[in-house]
Amino acid sequence: MDEKTICFIGGGNMARSLIGGLIADGYPAGRLRAADPAADQREQLERLFGIRTFADNEAAVEGAEVWVLAVKPQVMHEVAASLAKAAQEAARPLVISIAAGIRSADLDRWLGGGAAIVRCMPNTPALVQSGATALYATPAVDENGRELAESILRAVGLTLWLDDEDLMDAVTALSGSGPAYFFLVMEALEAAGKHLGLPAESARLLTLQTAFGAARMALESDEGPEVLRARVTSPGGTTERALQVLEAGDLRGLMQEALSAARDRARELATELGED
Repeated sequence: MDEKTICFIGGGNMARSLIGGLIADGYPAGRLRAADPAADQREQLERLFGIRTFADNEAAVEGAEVWVLAVKPQVMHEVAASLAKAAQEAARPLVISIAAGIRSADLDRWLGGGAAIVRCMPNTPALVQSGATALYATPAVDENGRELAESILRAVGLTLWLDDEDLMDAVTALSGSGPAYFFLVMEALEAAGKHLGLPAESARLLTLQTAFGAARMALESDEGPEVLRARVTSPGGTTERALQVLEAGDLRGLMQEALSAARDRARELATELGED
Protein backbone atom coordinates (compact mmCIF):
# COMPACT_ATOMS: atom_id res chain seq x y z
CA MET A 1 0.00 0.00 0.00
CA ASP A 2 1.10 3.59 -0.50
CA GLU A 3 3.01 4.95 2.46
CA LYS A 4 0.40 7.38 3.72
CA THR A 5 0.80 9.07 7.08
CA ILE A 6 -1.50 7.22 9.48
CA CYS A 7 -2.54 8.85 12.75
CA PHE A 8 -4.09 6.82 15.56
CA ILE A 9 -6.36 8.72 17.91
CA GLY A 10 -6.16 6.66 21.08
CA GLY A 11 -3.16 4.56 22.04
CA GLY A 12 -4.77 1.62 23.80
CA ASN A 13 -4.53 -2.12 23.16
CA MET A 14 -6.16 -2.18 19.73
CA ALA A 15 -4.12 0.75 18.45
CA ARG A 16 -0.94 -0.88 19.72
CA SER A 17 -1.92 -4.11 18.01
CA LEU A 18 -2.52 -2.37 14.67
CA ILE A 19 0.67 -0.32 14.92
CA GLY A 20 2.68 -3.41 15.78
CA GLY A 21 1.11 -5.38 12.93
CA LEU A 22 1.81 -2.63 10.42
CA ILE A 23 5.44 -2.31 11.48
CA ALA A 24 5.86 -6.09 11.39
CA ASP A 25 4.57 -5.96 7.80
CA GLY A 26 7.27 -3.42 6.95
CA TYR A 27 5.32 -0.18 7.23
CA PRO A 28 7.75 2.64 8.13
CA ALA A 29 7.45 3.84 11.72
CA GLY A 30 8.09 7.37 10.50
CA ARG A 31 4.72 7.31 8.74
CA LEU A 32 2.86 6.34 11.90
CA ARG A 33 1.85 8.60 14.77
CA ALA A 34 -0.52 8.41 17.71
CA ALA A 35 -2.33 10.73 20.11
CA ASP A 36 -3.31 9.85 23.65
CA PRO A 37 -3.93 12.02 26.72
CA ALA A 38 -2.06 9.59 29.00
CA ALA A 39 1.68 10.20 29.19
CA ASP A 40 2.43 6.57 30.05
CA GLN A 41 0.58 5.39 26.95
CA ARG A 42 2.57 7.77 24.77
CA GLU A 43 5.86 6.72 26.37
CA GLN A 44 5.05 3.06 25.80
CA LEU A 45 4.21 3.63 22.12
CA GLU A 46 7.42 5.56 21.58
CA ARG A 47 9.47 2.90 23.34
CA LEU A 48 7.88 -0.09 21.60
CA PHE A 49 7.57 1.26 18.08
CA GLY A 50 9.64 4.42 17.77
CA ILE A 51 6.72 6.49 16.49
CA ARG A 52 5.84 10.13 17.19
CA THR A 53 3.15 10.69 19.79
CA PHE A 54 1.04 13.68 20.76
CA ALA A 55 -1.06 14.75 23.69
CA ASP A 56 -3.23 16.93 21.40
CA ASN A 57 -5.45 15.27 18.80
CA GLU A 58 -5.57 18.23 16.43
CA ALA A 59 -1.79 18.50 16.36
CA ALA A 60 -1.52 14.77 15.75
CA VAL A 61 -3.79 14.67 12.67
CA GLU A 62 -2.16 17.65 10.94
CA GLY A 63 -0.93 16.44 7.56
CA ALA A 64 -2.11 12.83 8.11
CA GLU A 65 -4.01 11.26 5.22
CA VAL A 66 -5.52 8.52 7.38
CA TRP A 67 -7.11 8.89 10.82
CA VAL A 68 -7.75 5.74 12.84
CA LEU A 69 -10.20 6.55 15.62
CA ALA A 70 -9.37 4.02 18.33
CA VAL A 71 -11.12 5.54 21.33
CA LYS A 72 -13.86 4.16 23.54
CA PRO A 73 -17.36 4.50 22.03
CA GLN A 74 -18.51 6.60 24.98
CA VAL A 75 -16.03 9.39 24.14
CA MET A 76 -16.21 9.19 20.33
CA HIS A 77 -18.71 12.04 20.04
CA GLU A 78 -16.47 14.39 22.02
CA VAL A 79 -13.33 13.34 20.16
CA ALA A 80 -14.90 13.56 16.70
CA ALA A 81 -16.48 16.93 17.40
CA SER A 82 -13.11 18.28 18.50
CA LEU A 83 -11.66 17.17 15.17
CA ALA A 84 -14.49 18.52 13.01
CA LYS A 85 -12.64 21.70 12.08
CA ALA A 86 -9.53 19.77 11.11
CA ALA A 87 -11.61 17.27 9.11
CA GLN A 88 -13.26 20.07 7.13
CA GLU A 89 -9.99 21.90 6.48
CA ALA A 90 -7.91 18.82 5.64
CA ALA A 91 -7.67 17.32 2.17
CA ARG A 92 -10.39 14.73 2.83
CA PRO A 93 -8.67 12.27 5.15
CA LEU A 94 -9.75 8.64 5.24
CA VAL A 95 -11.37 8.13 8.65
CA ILE A 96 -11.29 4.57 10.01
CA SER A 97 -13.39 3.94 13.11
CA ILE A 98 -12.79 0.84 15.21
CA ALA A 99 -15.17 1.95 17.96
CA ALA A 100 -17.96 -0.55 18.52
CA GLY A 101 -21.51 0.69 18.06
CA ILE A 102 -20.79 4.03 16.41
CA ARG A 103 -22.76 4.32 13.18
CA SER A 104 -21.07 5.99 10.23
CA ALA A 105 -23.86 8.56 9.83
CA ASP A 106 -23.42 9.72 13.42
CA LEU A 107 -19.65 9.89 13.09
CA ASP A 108 -19.95 11.82 9.84
CA ARG A 109 -22.30 14.32 11.48
CA TRP A 110 -19.92 14.84 14.40
CA LEU A 111 -17.04 15.41 11.96
CA GLY A 112 -18.97 18.11 10.14
CA GLY A 113 -20.24 16.06 7.18
CA GLY A 114 -18.78 14.77 3.94
CA ALA A 115 -16.18 12.51 5.54
CA ALA A 116 -14.84 9.36 3.89
CA ILE A 117 -15.50 6.82 6.64
CA VAL A 118 -14.71 3.12 7.00
CA ARG A 119 -16.37 1.53 10.01
CA CYS A 120 -14.65 -1.58 11.34
CA MET A 121 -15.51 -4.24 13.91
CA PRO A 122 -12.32 -6.02 14.96
CA ASN A 123 -12.31 -8.48 17.84
CA THR A 124 -9.88 -8.99 20.69
CA PRO A 125 -7.79 -11.79 19.07
CA ALA A 126 -6.42 -8.95 16.94
CA LEU A 127 -4.18 -8.38 19.96
CA VAL A 128 -2.30 -11.55 18.94
CA GLN A 129 -2.61 -10.96 15.17
CA SER A 130 -5.44 -13.49 14.92
CA GLY A 131 -8.40 -11.15 14.67
CA ALA A 132 -11.49 -11.17 12.50
CA THR A 133 -12.61 -7.76 11.23
CA ALA A 134 -15.66 -6.76 9.23
CA LEU A 135 -15.50 -3.44 7.38
CA TYR A 136 -18.13 -1.14 5.91
CA ALA A 137 -17.31 1.86 3.72
CA THR A 138 -19.53 4.86 3.13
CA PRO A 139 -20.10 5.98 -0.48
CA ALA A 140 -17.52 8.75 0.02
CA VAL A 141 -14.72 6.16 0.25
CA ASP A 142 -13.05 5.43 -3.09
CA GLU A 143 -11.38 2.17 -4.11
CA ASN A 144 -7.98 3.33 -2.92
CA GLY A 145 -9.47 4.13 0.46
CA ARG A 146 -11.04 0.69 0.71
CA GLU A 147 -7.76 -0.98 -0.16
CA LEU A 148 -5.89 1.14 2.36
CA ALA A 149 -8.35 0.41 5.18
CA GLU A 150 -8.27 -3.30 4.43
CA SER A 151 -4.47 -3.33 4.43
CA ILE A 152 -4.37 -1.68 7.86
CA LEU A 153 -6.84 -4.09 9.46
CA ARG A 154 -5.38 -7.10 7.66
CA ALA A 155 -2.20 -6.50 9.67
CA VAL A 156 -3.97 -8.12 12.65
CA GLY A 157 -5.92 -10.92 10.98
CA LEU A 158 -8.74 -11.76 8.59
CA THR A 159 -10.82 -9.02 6.97
CA LEU A 160 -14.10 -9.04 5.05
CA TRP A 161 -16.38 -6.34 3.64
CA LEU A 162 -20.06 -5.75 4.31
CA ASP A 163 -22.32 -3.98 1.83
CA ASP A 164 -25.00 -3.31 4.45
CA GLU A 165 -23.97 -1.41 7.59
CA ASP A 166 -26.95 -2.80 9.50
CA LEU A 167 -25.22 -6.20 9.43
CA MET A 168 -22.48 -4.77 11.65
CA ASP A 169 -24.72 -5.50 14.63
CA ALA A 170 -24.78 -9.18 13.65
CA VAL A 171 -20.99 -9.10 13.30
CA THR A 172 -20.75 -7.62 16.78
CA ALA A 173 -22.86 -10.50 18.09
CA LEU A 174 -20.91 -13.20 16.24
CA SER A 175 -17.23 -12.30 16.05
CA GLY A 176 -17.09 -9.19 18.22
CA SER A 177 -18.51 -10.93 21.29
CA GLY A 178 -17.61 -14.39 19.99
CA PRO A 179 -14.28 -14.87 21.80
CA ALA A 180 -16.17 -14.72 25.11
CA TYR A 181 -18.43 -17.59 24.00
CA PHE A 182 -15.42 -19.79 23.26
CA PHE A 183 -13.75 -18.78 26.52
CA LEU A 184 -16.93 -19.83 28.35
CA VAL A 185 -16.91 -23.22 26.60
CA MET A 186 -13.22 -23.62 27.46
CA GLU A 187 -13.94 -22.64 31.06
CA ALA A 188 -16.73 -25.23 31.23
CA LEU A 189 -14.60 -27.98 29.64
CA GLU A 190 -11.76 -27.33 32.04
CA ALA A 191 -14.10 -27.42 35.04
CA ALA A 192 -15.71 -30.64 33.80
CA GLY A 193 -12.30 -32.23 33.34
CA LYS A 194 -11.37 -31.39 36.91
CA HIS A 195 -14.73 -32.74 38.09
CA LEU A 196 -13.82 -36.06 36.46
CA GLY A 197 -10.60 -36.18 38.46
CA LEU A 198 -8.00 -34.61 36.19
CA PRO A 199 -5.38 -32.42 37.86
CA ALA A 200 -6.11 -28.71 37.33
CA GLU A 201 -3.07 -28.07 35.13
CA SER A 202 -3.75 -31.14 33.00
CA ALA A 203 -7.38 -30.11 32.49
CA ARG A 204 -6.26 -26.61 31.52
CA LEU A 205 -3.62 -27.72 29.01
CA LEU A 206 -5.82 -30.37 27.42
CA THR A 207 -8.64 -27.84 27.05
CA LEU A 208 -6.43 -25.17 25.47
CA GLN A 209 -4.72 -27.52 23.04
CA THR A 210 -8.00 -29.16 22.04
CA ALA A 211 -9.57 -25.77 21.33
CA PHE A 212 -6.51 -24.69 19.35
CA GLY A 213 -6.38 -27.95 17.39
CA ALA A 214 -10.07 -27.91 16.53
CA ALA A 215 -9.88 -24.30 15.31
CA ARG A 216 -6.79 -25.06 13.23
CA MET A 217 -8.41 -28.13 11.66
CA ALA A 218 -11.48 -26.07 10.74
CA LEU A 219 -9.34 -23.27 9.29
CA GLU A 220 -7.20 -25.60 7.19
CA SER A 221 -10.07 -27.78 5.96
CA ASP A 222 -12.15 -27.15 2.84
CA GLU A 223 -15.10 -28.81 4.55
CA GLY A 224 -17.54 -27.38 7.05
CA PRO A 225 -17.61 -28.05 10.79
CA GLU A 226 -20.57 -30.40 10.42
CA VAL A 227 -18.42 -32.75 8.29
CA LEU A 228 -15.47 -32.52 10.67
CA ARG A 229 -17.77 -33.21 13.61
CA ALA A 230 -19.21 -36.29 11.89
CA ARG A 231 -15.73 -37.65 11.23
CA VAL A 232 -14.83 -37.71 14.92
CA THR A 233 -18.22 -39.09 16.00
CA SER A 234 -18.22 -42.87 15.85
CA PRO A 235 -21.68 -44.50 16.03
CA GLY A 236 -22.30 -45.72 19.53
CA GLY A 237 -19.08 -44.16 20.81
CA THR A 238 -18.15 -41.69 23.52
CA THR A 239 -18.33 -38.59 21.34
CA GLU A 240 -21.81 -39.45 20.12
CA ARG A 241 -23.00 -39.92 23.71
CA ALA A 242 -21.62 -36.52 24.73
CA LEU A 243 -23.11 -34.77 21.71
CA GLN A 244 -26.51 -36.27 22.45
CA VAL A 245 -26.42 -34.53 25.83
CA LEU A 246 -25.52 -31.19 24.24
CA GLU A 247 -28.22 -31.53 21.58
CA ALA A 248 -30.79 -32.47 24.22
CA GLY A 249 -29.89 -29.25 26.02
CA ASP A 250 -30.69 -27.32 22.80
CA LEU A 251 -27.17 -25.92 22.36
CA ARG A 252 -28.04 -24.64 18.88
CA GLY A 253 -31.13 -22.86 20.08
CA LEU A 254 -29.26 -21.31 23.00
CA MET A 255 -26.56 -20.04 20.67
CA GLN A 256 -29.11 -18.49 18.33
CA GLU A 257 -30.87 -16.88 21.28
CA ALA A 258 -27.57 -15.57 22.65
CA LEU A 259 -26.51 -13.99 19.36
CA SER A 260 -29.92 -12.44 18.85
CA ALA A 261 -29.71 -10.89 22.31
CA ALA A 262 -26.23 -9.53 21.59
CA ARG A 263 -27.35 -8.11 18.24
CA ASP A 264 -30.36 -6.42 19.81
CA ARG A 265 -28.19 -4.88 22.51
CA ALA A 266 -25.74 -3.65 19.86
CA ARG A 267 -28.64 -1.86 18.14
CA GLU A 268 -29.73 -0.29 21.41
CA LEU A 269 -26.22 0.92 22.19
CA ALA A 270 -25.77 2.37 18.70
CA THR A 271 -28.95 4.40 19.16
CA GLU A 272 -27.89 5.58 22.61
CA LEU A 273 -24.37 6.51 21.51
CA GLY A 274 -25.65 8.30 18.42
CA GLU A 275 -27.85 10.70 20.36
CA ASP A 276 -26.61 14.29 20.49
